[in-house]
Amino acid sequence: MKDFISKIISGEKKYISRAISIVENGTEERDSLLEELYKHTGKAYRIGITGPPGAGKSTLTNCLVKRLQSKGYKIGVIAVDPTSPFTGGALLGDRIRMSEVSLLEGVFIRSMATRGSLGGLSKNVVEACDILDASGKDFIIIETVGVGQSELDIAEMADTTIVVLVPESGDSVQQLKAGLMEIADIFVLNKSDRLGADGIAASLKNIIHLKPPSEDKWEINVLKTIADKGEGVEEVIKEMTRHKYHLEKTGYFDKKRKEHIKKKIVELVNGKLQIHFWSEEKKQILESHIDKIYGKTENPYSFSKQIIGT
Repeated sequence: MKDFISKIISGEKKYISRAISIVENGTEERDSLLEELYKHTGKAYRIGITGPPGAGKSTLTNCLVKRLQSKGYKIGVIAVDPTSPFTGGALLGDRIRMSEVSLLEGVFIRSMATRGSLGGLSKNVVEACDILDASGKDFIIIETVGVGQSELDIAEMADTTIVVLVPESGDSVQQLKAGLMEIADIFVLNKSDRLGADGIAASLKNIIHLKPPSEDKWEINVLKTIADKGEGVEEVIKEMTRHKYHLEKTGYFDKKRKEHIKKKIVELVNGKLQIHFWSEEKKQILESHIDKIYGKTENPYSFSKQIIGT
C-alpha cells in the first residue's frame, strides 16, 4: 500500500487509474486507500461543467484542458456518462475525441458511469477527484451528463460551476429558476455564432440582474464561446481565475470546502448505517411484517419506528 500511495502521489497514470477502479468497484482496499490519500488532498481547484445535452460541454472541456496544459498546469478530468447500470455501457462519442488531450503530459482523463446513481452523478466522483487531487493535479474538471439532479449535485462538490448553454436552449433558460440559476458561477453560451445567440445572452443577463445577490456577492457573467473553433476559451479561464480569487478574498473558498466536507461525512455515515443496520435478523423481521402491512393491519410508519427500536 505504501508503494502504491507513493506512485499515485508522483502522478503515475497507471496507478491513478487503478486507484479509481478500486474506488468504483468497492474492493476491500478502498477505505484504507482513501484514508491514506486524504492528507495529500486540498490543493486542486475543482471546476464543474454542466448543462443540457448537446451544448458542447465535452468540446469546451477539451479546449480548457489544452489551454491550461499549455500554461504548465496539470489537469484531471472526470467525465460522468449516463451508462447502463446493467452492462456498464460504452463511452459516449464525445469522450473519444478527448483521447487526443489525454496523451498530453500532466493530463489524466477518466470516464465514469453513473451506474444507476440518482441524479446523474456517480457516487464515487468525489473520491475519484480526491485521488486526482492527491496525484498533484492543479485543476480537476468534472463534466456531468447535464440531466436532472446532477446539476445541483455538481455544485455541492465543485469550487466553480460553469453552466453551458447554446442558442437553442430557450426552454432551459425558461427553467433556470428550477435549478441552473442557483448553481451557476459562470454562464457560457457556446456555439454563439448561431442564430439567436444575442437574444439568449440578453435573456440570461436580464435573469441574472433580477436575481437576488448571492451570499458572497459574486456577479455572474455570461461569456460567449465557439468551442469547436477555440474561440472565447481564454475568457472562460480568466473568469474561472477571477471567481477563484473572489472566493479566496471573501473567505468563501474555505467556507465552501467545509460545507463539502460536512456533506461528504453525512453521506458516508448514512451509507455505513444503512449497510450495518440491515442485518439478516432485521431483514427477516421486515419480511415477517410485509403481509400485515400490505393487508393494512399494520402501517409502514409505525413499523419503521418499531424496527429501529428493536
